Amino acid sequence: MKASFHPKSTYLTTLIFLLLTSSCQSQQELDEVTLKLSDQNILYVNLSLGFIMLGVALKLSIKDFILVFSSPKSVLIGFISQFIALPFFTFLLVLVFKPMPSVALGMMLVAACPGGNISNFMTSLANGNAALSVCMTAVASVCAVFMTPFNISFWGSLYPPTAEILNTVNLDFWALLKIVGIILLIPLILGMFLRAFKPKIADFLHPFMHYGSILIFAAIVILAFRANMDLFLNYVHLIVFIVFAHNAIGIATGFGLARLFKLPKPDQKTLAIETGIQNSGLGLGLIFAFFDGLGGMAIVAGWWGIWHIVSGLSLAYFLKNRNL
Repeated sequence: MKASFHPKSTYLTTLIFLLLTSSCQSQQELDEVTLKLSDQNILYVNLSLGFIMLGVALKLSIKDFILVFSSPKSVLIGFISQFIALPFFTFLLVLVFKPMPSVALGMMLVAACPGGNISNFMTSLANGNAALSVCMTAVASVCAVFMTPFNISFWGSLYPPTAEILNTVNLDFWALLKIVGIILLIPLILGMFLRAFKPKIADFLHPFMHYGSILIFAAIVILAFRANMDLFLNYVHLIVFIVFAHNAIGIATGFGLARLFKLPKPDQKTLAIETGIQNSGLGLGLIFAFFDGLGGMAIVAGWWGIWHIVSGLSLAYFLKNRNL
């Protein structure tokens, strides 16, 4: 008995095969693509990141750090959520999805970054604990000087495909620590100095720098992709779902840990937002400085930067009048 093949079935099978082949080729290409920024533009990105951090620091004082030690539970859980739990769950997500190596390393890098500066605004919008959000921003910015390089090196080295990238670029832990320190720590100290000794200047500058930081972040993303828009449009479909899932895990990690340790309701909202809103602008800066704009990494960080604003604002509006 001869087997019969329906023409439509044959065409459908061929189409699926071609789509899968094209997707695999695109994935392989994405690991080899690099997004380029000139040294001058990389300098602008780093200066912009420092400006954003300065805007956050203008509202901080020594009292905010004293608050950490007087009521440390929520801040400690927030630290665990941001710098331990999220990188760990990101690693598990990489093992499940097995994305292209450059995308996997991009996910690890984003998870290693501290919370984004717009988290303070979103926490206020959600009726969360604004003081805790500011305090966590301060603590995360200081801790990130060491924890961000550590998490990139540690988790990246545990997954063979990303370990190969780290070996290829010869990532210098101390050079990475130095640049993160310059971007985060110096503006933090300067902002707190102005708050302590020139409070009128700090009060005058803060509104412009705080709200302007969102525009500056948008400018960083535009700057990163302006000369690479074709590459971004060609490959973004490969990472859209992964970024959605990764961001959702970040939000769920913060909220879940806060509930597990029975933190107050406003603190639960705050940790969900703080863990889900990552400083992907810092991630982009590090990608162009240390990884030569590696395509998968840059597109993950860039799309995360766009998406977490949408998801964060949506979450804030959803949580605003809810006592979950």
